[in-house]
Amino acid sequence: MFMDTIRILIADDHPLFRDGLRALLLAAPEMEVVGEAASGAEAIHLAAETEPHVILMDIQMPDGDGIEATRQIVGANPRVGVLMVTMFEEDQSVFAAIRAGARGYVLKGAKHEEMLRAIHAVHSGEAIFSPTIAGRMMNFFTASRTVIPPETFADLTEREREILVLIGQGKTNDAIATDLTISVKTVRNHVSNIFNKLQVADRAQAALQARDAGLE
Repeated sequence: MFMDTIRILIADDHPLFRDGLRALLLAAPEMEVVGEAASGAEAIHLAAETEPHVILMDIQMPDGDGIEATRQIVGANPRVGVLMVTMFEEDQSVFAAIRAGARGYVLKGAKHEEMLRAIHAVHSGEAIFSPTIAGRMMNFFTASRTVIPPETFADLTEREREILVLIGQGKTNDAIATDLTISVKTVRNHVSNIFNKLQVADRAQAALQARDAGLE
């Protein structure tokens, strides 16, 4: 074993994808696969048991998604570097992963060289994103922001404000419905009303404008 061996945990519910990642990592002499998880709950358990340096984490998994698993794992051990490896590239997933503590975000279609480079970067404490995701993030943060007048937020109902705060925490519609004990359909209706009142296109923009206005 190399002195600087990178201990890696793979968390993905698709066996064929795990097999592909394992084969890639086994061909890299400086990397060691210390465990494989097929669910969010299993990822949390194995992270505590195997103490990996880097976790390759899928977002959509049974028994607790990858974002919630990341939040719990990083909360328990901030030294762990979580690299999201997923098919989802929409702003909501990216920002939710970052808020949960992930250090990187790479799409499943990434080339082998890009994946290995991302693992090394996350292990070194850097933040890294695939070129597509990085470009979208730059566009998002450099785009001119429209100043939203305070009365816009005054138009929100108490329930809409409550849901907006939960959106800012990166929670999905399903999670919000569970927290507030209401139906997912009702949450979707409220979210649509929030978008219309704030004149935004997605959840990330709504959360960002709310934070800028001091709505907590």
